[in-house]
Amino acid sequence: LRAGNENFPSSETILLNTQQLTAELQNIAWNSNPSAGMGDSTYAPLFIGISQEGNLYPYDQITSGLTPLPDLMSIGATWNPNLAENVGAVMGKELSDLGFNLYFGPSLDVLDVRMTEGDDLSTRSFGGDPYWVGEMGKSYIQGLHSGAQNRMAVISKHFPGRGSSDRSPETEVATVRKSLEQLTQVELAPFFSVTGNAYDKSMTTDGLLVSHIRYQGFQGNIRVTTRPVSFDQAALEQLMGLAQFSEWRNNGGIIVSEDLGSQAVRKFYDPNGVSFDARQVARSAFLAGNDLLYMDNFVATGDGDKYTTVARTLDFFIQKYQEDQAFAKRVDSSALRLLTLKYRIYNNFNLNDIQPSQEKLNEIGISSQASFEVAQRGATLINPSPSDLNSILPHAPELGDRLVFFTDTVMNKACVQCKETPGIAVDAMQRAVIKLYGPQSGAQVLQYRLSSYGFSDLLNYLNGIEQEQQATLDDDIRDANWIVFAMTDVSKDRPASQALQRFLSERQQLIRDKKIIVFAFDAPYYLDATDISKITAYYALYSKTPSFVEAAVRILFQELSPSGSLPISMPAVGYDLATITSPDPSQVIPLMVDTESLSGPHLQNTETPAIQLGLPPTLTPTGVPRFKTGDAIPLITGKILDHNHNPVPDGTIVRFMINRGSDAEGTQQIEAQTQQGVARGVYRIQSAGFLEIKVVSEPATISQILRLDISGFEAAAVTAIAPTMAPTAGFSPTATAMPTQTPSAEDEHKNNLLAPGFGDWLFSMILTAIVAMGMYDMGRRRISLRWGVRWALMTAIGGLVGYFIILFADRGKGWGDDPFQFFGFICTGMLIGWAISWIWQKIE
Repeated sequence: LRAGNENFPSSETILLNTQQLTAELQNIAWNSNPSAGMGDSTYAPLFIGISQEGNLYPYDQITSGLTPLPDLMSIGATWNPNLAENVGAVMGKELSDLGFNLYFGPSLDVLDVRMTEGDDLSTRSFGGDPYWVGEMGKSYIQGLHSGAQNRMAVISKHFPGRGSSDRSPETEVATVRKSLEQLTQVELAPFFSVTGNAYDKSMTTDGLLVSHIRYQGFQGNIRVTTRPVSFDQAALEQLMGLAQFSEWRNNGGIIVSEDLGSQAVRKFYDPNGVSFDARQVARSAFLAGNDLLYMDNFVATGDGDKYTTVARTLDFFIQKYQEDQAFAKRVDSSALRLLTLKYRIYNNFNLNDIQPSQEKLNEIGISSQASFEVAQRGATLINPSPSDLNSILPHAPELGDRLVFFTDTVMNKACVQCKETPGIAVDAMQRAVIKLYGPQSGAQVLQYRLSSYGFSDLLNYLNGIEQEQQATLDDDIRDANWIVFAMTDVSKDRPASQALQRFLSERQQLIRDKKIIVFAFDAPYYLDATDISKITAYYALYSKTPSFVEAAVRILFQELSPSGSLPISMPAVGYDLATITSPDPSQVIPLMVDTESLSGPHLQNTETPAIQLGLPPTLTPTGVPRFKTGDAIPLITGKILDHNHNPVPDGTIVRFMINRGSDAEGTQQIEAQTQQGVARGVYRIQSAGFLEIKVVSEPATISQILRLDISGFEAAAVTAIAPTMAPTAGFSPTATAMPTQTPSAEDEHKNNLLAPGFGDWLFSMILTAIVAMGMYDMGRRRISLRWGVRWALMTAIGGLVGYFIILFADRGKGWGDDPFQFFGFICTGMLIGWAISWIWQKIE
C-alpha cells in the first residue's frame, strides 16, 4: 500500500480506515475461496506490504497517527544497536496492529557515493561502515519481528547495495564498477549479517529486495557488464551461490524484485521510451530468480491502466504454467517458499487469527520515547571540536539576546485531497524554545525577542525581491545576537534550499560578531569546508520529527550535550570513517588467558582453540591455570575500541606477539581477527624458557603483557603486568659540587640594577591589562569577538615578555634605573604582540 496510490487519504480516522482496508482485503481473499474454512481449503492470507522508513514524508507512507519514528542514519549516529531494536519494535508493533504483515526495509546500503543533487540515499542508510550497518540492521530486524510478535515478514533492501550507485533507481539503471570480490567486502557484508551470518533467527531477514543495478567487471573482466541484477539470472545465481546466501536461501529465504514499472526499467528495455512489453519484463524478472514481483506503475504499451496490465500478465503466467513444465516447476518452487513463509507467520490459515484487532488502535502513536532516545543519543557536533566549543560558546542564549530562526520548510502533500503540510514548520524551533524556556518554563528568553522566517523568505531577501516583511527581516538580522538555521537537503531543483550557503557567502558583513548555529535535520554533507568555516557551530540531527527539533533546542540552550558521532565519512571536516573505526592508539589493550576454554589445568593437546567463536564469554576463572612445555595457552583480548570508544568492527586484524626471550628464536606472531571487538588465539609452548606475550592491533600497539617462566617440564603460572607507557631514563647525572664564591659589592650592585620593586611590577601589570582590554574592544567591534579575544591575549603576552626580558636578560646594564626605558620596553612588547595577531588575522 502506498500513499502515491491514494491508499491513505488524510483524515482524523486514518488508523481506523487503514485497519479496515487491510481487513477488507483479507476478507476478499477469504471469500473468493469456495472452500474457505474447510479441510480442503486452498485459502492463503494475503501479503499486505508497506515501505515505512521513518522521518515522515516522503519515505513514510503513513505520515499521521503513527508514532513519528527516526530515519536510519539518526539511529546509526548513536552507534547503539539496542536503540535500533527499540525503534524496530515500535515500527513492527504499530504496522502489525494495522494489519500489515510484509515490511520493505530496512535499507542495508553502505553509504559510499553521496549525491548532492537530486534524489540520493540521504539519511535512508545506517551509515558508511559495512560492519555497523550490519549490526544495526540485525537489531532493527529483531525489533520488527518481536514488535509484530513474529507476524511480519521483513524484506531487507536494496540488495546487493545501492551505496555506490550514482543514479536514482527511479530514473535510470545505475552501473557500478565493482567485482564480486569487492562487493563481498563492502556492499554485501551487511546482507551477510542478516542471512547466513545471523546468529539468532529473530535477526534473520525473511527476504531480500533486489535493486535494478548492473555491474561492470562483476566476474573480473572489466569489459563485461551485467544486465540489471534483478533481470540477470547468472549474476543472481552467482550471488545466491555464496555460502552466506545459499544456506539462507535453502532455509526458505525469498527474493523480491524492485518495482518493475519504474522509469529505470522502462528506459533500460527501450531507451527511446516508445514501448514497454510488461509481460516479458515480468517473465524475465521471474526467471532471473525473483520469487515475488513488485509491479507498481506497471502499464504496458497499449493498455489503459495498471489493472489491465497486471491481469494480462497473470493470464500470460497461467498460460506459460500450463504449457511449459520447466516454467511450472519454477513457479511451484517460488509458491512453496511464499506459502512456507506465511505458515511461519500464522501457523494456520484462519481468517479470525489473521485479522487485526480494533482494540489495538489505542496502543498506536504513543511510543515517542524510542524516538526521543535516538534524538538525544544521536545528535552530533560536527564542528568545532567539543574543547573549542566551550571557548567559542561559553554560555547559552541569555534573557536579553535576540534570536532569529531560519527554517527550510518544504511543503508536502501525502495525497491528492490532502492538505499541504510542512516537513518542519517555519516557527517549529521558536515554538519549542518558548515551550522549554519561555515564560512558563523558567523565563530564560523573552518571546518578543524571537522571530522566525523560512528559507524562501531569506532567498527573496538575498535576491532583493520586495516583500512586506523585508525591512523587518533585515532589522532582525542586524539586531540578532544568534542566527539559527534549520536546514534539510540541498537541491538545484529547490533554490530556497541553497539560501543558507548564499547567505554565508554574500552577507559576510552581517554575520560578524554574531553566533551562527546550523542544525542539519537531514544528511549533514551538503555544506562544504568553506561554508562550515563561517559557522559558529554545526550540528547534525539527521531527522526532522518533533523529538529531534526539541533535541536541537536543548542543544542550543546547552541543556543537552550532543553525544552522537557521524556514521559516514565527511571530508569537509576531515572525518574519515575508516580511521575512526580503526583501533584507538591511546588505549591499552587488555590481554588475558582465556580460562573459559580450558579443560583441566590447560588446553587439551590440540592445535586449534577449544572454543567456538561468537559472543565473548564472561571470564570467571576457577583457580590459577599453570602451563608447561607442550601445553597450549588460550589467549583472549578485552574489547578493542575504536576512536569513538566503540568496539572495532569484526575482522579487524590483531597480532599476538610471543617473545621467546632469545635473539636466536626471535618473536613469533599469531594473527587473529576480532569478533564483537574481541580476538582469540592459541600458542603452543614448544620448549622451556622465558615467554613474554603482548598484542597489537595497528595503530594500537600498547597492551597488557603476559609473562611465563618455564623451567624444564615444571608447570608455571602466567603473570600479568601493566605495560610501560613511557621510556624510563637510563642515566641520572649527579651534580658536581662547585666552590662557593662570595659576590663582591660591585657584583651585587650590578645584579640589583634591574630588580624593580613592587610598585614597578604593579604599574606594569595595570598598564598591560588596560592596553589589552582596549585591544579586545577594538577587535570585537571591527572584526569579531574571537579576534577581539586574540588581540587582547597577544597584546598581554607581548607586554609580559617585554617585562621578563628586562627583568632577566639584561641584568647589570642599568635599564631598570630609567623608568622611561623600563616601561618603554613593555609597551614595545605589547605593540609587537598585537602586530603578530593582526598579521595572523590577515593571513587567516
